[in-house]
Amino acid sequence: MKILAIGDVVGFAGCEFLRSRLPQLKREEKIDLVIANGENSADGNGINPESAEYLFSSGVDIITGGNHSFRHRKCFRLYDESPFLLRPANFPEATTPGRGWTVYDMGRVQVGVINLLGCTYMESLESPFCTADRLIKELGTKIIIVDFHAEATSEKLALAYYLDGRVSAIFGTHTHVQTADERILKNGTGYITDVGMTGPLYSVLGVKPELAIKKFKEKLPVRFELAEGQCGMDCIAFEIDERSGMTISLKRIQIR
Repeated sequence: MKILAIGDVVGFAGCEFLRSRLPQLKREEKIDLVIANGENSADGNGINPESAEYLFSSGVDIITGGNHSFRHRKCFRLYDESPFLLRPANFPEATTPGRGWTVYDMGRVQVGVINLLGCTYMESLESPFCTADRLIKELGTKIIIVDFHAEATSEKLALAYYLDGRVSAIFGTHTHVQTADERILKNGTGYITDVGMTGPLYSVLGVKPELAIKKFKEKLPVRFELAEGQCGMDCIAFEIDERSGMTISLKRIQIR
């Protein structure tokens, strides 16, 4: 089977571009399941019910999150109601809505999906390594896909090697820049450090360049606004052996 992972969708422009290109991509690549990181899909950042529904109706099966998952409180109820809208699993269960894992039943096979948040330069949460250990046991599915929303390349690589052979694939999100290090690890886990971004190309992680420059140069607070113009969609397709649960091929994709 083929599973498509789409990099951080930024704002309405990113949502629109995804809707315009995803159906054809699914046909061309014979995609069975689509996972997209939507934690920046609302204009400004975060996710809201409108942007979540837009992604689902555009052909996304599972939406993952990150450090901006709880920016909009009006989405809290949707986290509790939708089994396919995820937030990072290592947020505390007692105080945060929703959950960080799901099982997608495809009839012939079940696919487990885990969403994790890195701790290096990010939130002080439960170790993603410990969270992954616990959830892999609980899921009990042969196929498991992990979205690791993290800042540090070292943390992403370390988790990948730690989980190699225990999950089907790991794709990194958060940095919005697609890396060229896609590979199948020694024990069969597919991996890429960061799958990239879906949104305005002439931007700094989706933000108008002049505003990002002002922030870096002047060291004062700046109200960020999303960039406009030509968009792109970064993603990766994992081909998974349904018997072994391991990746047998992977294809990094950039659509412009």
